This record gives sequence, C-alpha cells and structure tokens, in this order.
Amino acid sequence: MPGIDLSRVTTILSPKQIRSIVEALRVEQIAVWSGAVRSGKTIASLLAFLIAVSVAPDTGLIVMIGKTRETIERNLIEPLQSVALFGVLARQVHHTRGATTATVLGRTIHLIGANDVRAEDRIRGMTIALAYVDEATLLPRGFWMMLLSRLSVVGAKLFGTTNPDGPAHWLRKDFLLRAGEVGLRSWHFTLDDNPSLDPAYVERLKRQYVGLWFRRFVLGEWCLAEGAVYDMWDPDRHVVKELPVIDRWLSTGIDYGTTNPFAALILGLGHPEQDGARRLYLTHEWRWDSKHQRRSLTDVEYSERFRGWLGELPHPQFPAAKGIWPEWTVVDPSAASFVQQLHHDGLTPTLARNEVLDGIRTLSSLFARDLLKVHESCEGFISEIPGYSWDPDKAEKGEDAPIKAADHSLDGGRYGIHTTEALWRPYVQEGQAA
Repeated sequence: MPGIDLSRVTTILSPKQIRSIVEALRVEQIAVWSGAVRSGKTIASLLAFLIAVSVAPDTGLIVMIGKTRETIERNLIEPLQSVALFGVLARQVHHTRGATTATVLGRTIHLIGANDVRAEDRIRGMTIALAYVDEATLLPRGFWMMLLSRLSVVGAKLFGTTNPDGPAHWLRKDFLLRAGEVGLRSWHFTLDDNPSLDPAYVERLKRQYVGLWFRRFVLGEWCLAEGAVYDMWDPDRHVVKELPVIDRWLSTGIDYGTTNPFAALILGLGHPEQDGARRLYLTHEWRWDSKHQRRSLTDVEYSERFRGWLGELPHPQFPAAKGIWPEWTVVDPSAASFVQQLHHDGLTPTLARNEVLDGIRTLSSLFARDLLKVHESCEGFISEIPGYSWDPDKAEKGEDAPIKAADHSLDGGRYGIHTTEALWRPYVQEGQAA
C-alpha cells in the first residue's frame, strides 16, 4: 500500500503466508484460507484484506461477514486493531463496539452477521466490491450464493477463512474441489505453519486436540466424523473408585426426560494431586428411567426427588454431614417447565450451553489430557460413552452430529462441564506426569 510500511507485519509471516497474500490479490474472484486453528491463516487473510481495501473500487460496498456481529468484532476487528500484529496499520481501524460499521483505511466497512438463512435479506440488493467472510463453513449455503451474486463490481473479490469440516460440506464439494471452474484459489495451513506461535503452546494444542479434532484443527484435514465420538475413552484410565478431596462442587448437569431417562450428574473440582495436576470429577449420578421404573414422573416429583437426592448424599470430606449442593444447577435448555418448577422450589437453575460439538470437544480434550475422571457410581455415563458414535448418514451429508440414542447421562455431564468452563478453566491443569 502506498505510503505504509509493511515491514513490521512481514517480519512475523511465513513464506506460505506471504505467498497467499500476493496470490490472493490476483485471484479471479474468490480466495479461501483453509486449515488448522491458530495456523496463521487469519493474519495472512486480514493483511490481504487491508491491501484490497486500499485499492477497492469506490462504486461498491465493502463488507465483513461472520456468524454474528460479535464474532466479527472478536475474530476480525480486534486483531486488526492490534498494534502488536499490524503496527501502524492498526491505527487506521476504527470501530465502536456494537456498531454495524467500522472504518478501515478511511473506507466504511459494513459488519453483517449471517447465522441463518434469513440473513440473506441483509445483503439483498447490495452492490459489493469486496467481502471478507470469517469461518465460511458456518454460513448457510444460501447466504454464500446470495453474496456471490452481489459481487457485481468489476474486479470484485471475496476473501474467506475456514477451519475444515466434513469432506461432504458444500464449501469443499461445490467450491474448493471446483476451484478452476468457479474462479477460486485456496491455501491449506497446518498448525506448524504459524511461525509466531510459542513452540510450547503448539505442543499443548496438539495434546488438547485428539481424534477428529486433531485431524481438523492441527493437521487441517477435511475428514469424516466417523466411529466413536470419545475414541480416547479408557475406563482403566478414566474411571476411579475413590474421589480426592473436592475443593469446589461446581455444578449439577441435568438432562431432562419424561419417556426418555432423566439424568443428573455432579461435577467437582479436585484438590491438586501428587502428580501436580488438578482435575475435574464427575462424582455422583441420579437417573430415572420411566421405562425401567414403569412410571413417569411429573415435574413436581422430579424436583422433589432430585432435591431429596442432593440433600441425602454423604459428604466425602465430612462423613457425619449429609447433602451436596453444587454452585450451579445446569439444566437441559429444552426443559422449560422443569426449570420453572426448580425456581418455584427455591433453586436457581441455569440453562445449559448446548453447542453439541463445542461441548464434545471440551470433554474430548479433558479426557485426552487425563484431566477429567468419572467415579464408578456414575453408571449411566460409563455405560453410554463407549457406544456414543457419529451419525454416518448425517456425515455423508456434510453434517457432524452424534447418533441421538443412549446419551442422556452423557448430555447431563456435558451440560455441567461445558457450561461452567469459565469457572474451572483457570484451575484445571496438567501435572508433571501428564
């Protein structure tokens, strides 16, 4: 860009990143940076975007698109405003949090969230000269097609980044594999392609991601979700007969069911152990299976029995005392009537975070790093986890989803762990032996 020194940025870029920037500015229409998390694709694509902004035609709009406006601010605007990353260029990026536009190099940039098919209306009728798409695989295909139709200015370009998904995903099948036909150029990045990362951090990420997540988020592969979801599960390693001292009773995760089983699991934060590690423990489980019990319970009965179970649990640290009352009661978000009943009965339930894949990834990382243990009394969880598998029919359609069967205790455990991540994440850590 004329008058702007790029030496600060280029000193932290790899040859692959620099090559992608140069080639992106010459693409016919679409440039896609695909690959592992933290692999350097975002900083390369953002620098290419800045250069493209500086020469973009005045006759069309410039847009930045993500799943939500909040993710655009977090993933794109904040990095662009980082002096550590972009030096003097960062001073040319202005944005007020919550606003629908930003100013970059004097040009107005429209920020557009596209989390469902209705988002197409937000760009309908626009004439777009330059578009940047964050996490392209998360966009509805209809929105992507509408966006391409709006790139009507001569020389208009679309820059996009994405982590890999399933091999049948529409972005790979209809665009990446047909690059020459659709005017697309792409670059594949692995975790080892980012020279600015601390080697210790890279090794830690490689330990955190296992199985499917390792192949996608470390190696950057577009691979099928198949087989066991928790393929790192080892009962000899992960099931314990005795609990350590529990410093905090974090949550009770509840998967609500009437004809299906009702499952509640307690999550505790263990005291630092001999190897120096501090771990999470699923310590107790209560289930009610109406098919086995030959009777369904009402919300009032569920609440009464659930609270009675908590109140009668023997306290591990105080044998003479009864009752364990975790800090959070995390409930299946679809159980609206039961949530109201718990409120009526004096508890303060929290709706669970139900991003299934994110929750599975959280538990997978904990199991892989030996930071999550399950007490042998949690029989439902232990019996369900070996058979919990990816749905092959959905995988063939480009969707990642587990088979919805025999997963009630697993869901309850996932709710309690994933929803309270902000509470335990600062404390749970590997020891010297991990």
